[in-house]
Amino acid sequence: MNAPTTVRLNDADNVLVAIEPIASGTGVAEGLVTSARIPRGHKIAAAPIEAGAPVRKFGQIIGFAKEAIAPGAWVHEHNVEVHEFARDYTLGEVKPVEPVAAPATFMGFRRANGQVGTRNYIAILSSVNCAATVARQIALRAERSGLLDGFPNVDGIVPLTHGTGCGMAADGEGYELLERTLWGAACNPNVAGVLFIGLGCEVLQIARMTARYGLKDDPRFHWMTIQDSGGTPATIEAGLAALREILPRADAARREPLPASHLILALQCGGSDAYSGLTANPALGEAADILVRHGGTAILSETPEIYGAEHLLVHRAASRRVADDLLARIDWWRDYLARTGGQMNNNPSPGNKAGGLTTILEKSLGAVAKGGTTPLTAVYRYAEPVTERGFVFMDTPGYDPVSVTGQVAGGANILCFTTGRGSAFGCKPVPSIKLATNSDLYRRMETDMDIDCGDILSGTTIAQKGEEIFRHLLDVASGARTKSELLGYGDNEFVPWQVGAVM
Repeated sequence: MNAPTTVRLNDADNVLVAIEPIASGTGVAEGLVTSARIPRGHKIAAAPIEAGAPVRKFGQIIGFAKEAIAPGAWVHEHNVEVHEFARDYTLGEVKPVEPVAAPATFMGFRRANGQVGTRNYIAILSSVNCAATVARQIALRAERSGLLDGFPNVDGIVPLTHGTGCGMAADGEGYELLERTLWGAACNPNVAGVLFIGLGCEVLQIARMTARYGLKDDPRFHWMTIQDSGGTPATIEAGLAALREILPRADAARREPLPASHLILALQCGGSDAYSGLTANPALGEAADILVRHGGTAILSETPEIYGAEHLLVHRAASRRVADDLLARIDWWRDYLARTGGQMNNNPSPGNKAGGLTTILEKSLGAVAKGGTTPLTAVYRYAEPVTERGFVFMDTPGYDPVSVTGQVAGGANILCFTTGRGSAFGCKPVPSIKLATNSDLYRRMETDMDIDCGDILSGTTIAQKGEEIFRHLLDVASGARTKSELLGYGDNEFVPWQVGAVM
């Protein structure tokens, strides 16, 4: 009988990864015998690890032994802990990206301001939670009335509502972040027209926002408040009238061949497992590299999920300023968590841990693989407009809906989302491509998953899978529907990051 499959990911590692469940007392690679049951995706000590010594995977530190760990032992949260340790923040040698000879194209929507969309939506945004019901009622009435029937080039009307907008300071970090997020979502390339709905007396005033961003008589934007419109029924009718004005202009858009350099790809992972860093994440990183070579942009985010691996991004920074910008965001998070009583290692969820991820350091090392290998060209705050081409980073929380909301507000027009446990997610107005890290998940949730990356464990190369993902990106950008779109996800996943006191 063949020994159960394990893998050593780097010569410097002192753990192996179990590719399948292994019973206690089983002989595995390198002459080891397991002293406990090892779940699939979990780690086995490959050598003696002294108490306090680093535990290494991917050739990097993923934690420190709480106690002496014998060869063959199960290595997980019961015997591994996290604490601060020194990391090398020197810049590496940054090689320029070699562009492809024949850039790929896709069928996209060219906007008057030079942006390019992969979808053609009308968005109804609420400025405050008090206006959320009216915003949703307008969208629902439009759908039920058949208002869209005569406009086949419009993908839909999506209400983007949220739970804040009042009970907050009228200036400062929290206010500016929310205002930037709402405006960024309205200006996303996949949005052809916008209707803002407010209550009227809230802290986040629509008139103040439009004045800040210099909005004047732009036919794409309409706005109203419930109080000034005469109440809920009157506002719904006024909203439907506004949609009748917006729809013909939105429907005039047509897909045309455009270079892949116009794609702005949001990189996400959620419901991660130990396979994330072995299969889907590096394959997505390969696709991101291909996109960058075609002149496009890839956005890595989720700052708490690069902690402990940020030095790998620093080595790729295009300049000292970019490196310092990234480290400044890490420092902001350290201060934020100190003020709120949190800690970075709270990030791995119960599902992450059940899937074999022991610490935030291990999770982060797998997460950064989504970013590929090209130089890091810029670092952005949450929901800032992404203007730099190539591989960039945006500071966001690790919570997927909040993180994606920031990326979409920054201009992402397509998303790839890796998952090992089976996240259910979509993010209108941007199509979300779901990548399964293992074939078992893909088989169980094939209705939700777009691509199976588990075959990397059985012979498909990272390069081959990356090319498959890139080609699928082009198809989806050209109009092919993702599984999450077919299932109707995306109406409830607009979740702006709320920082600061709720008053």
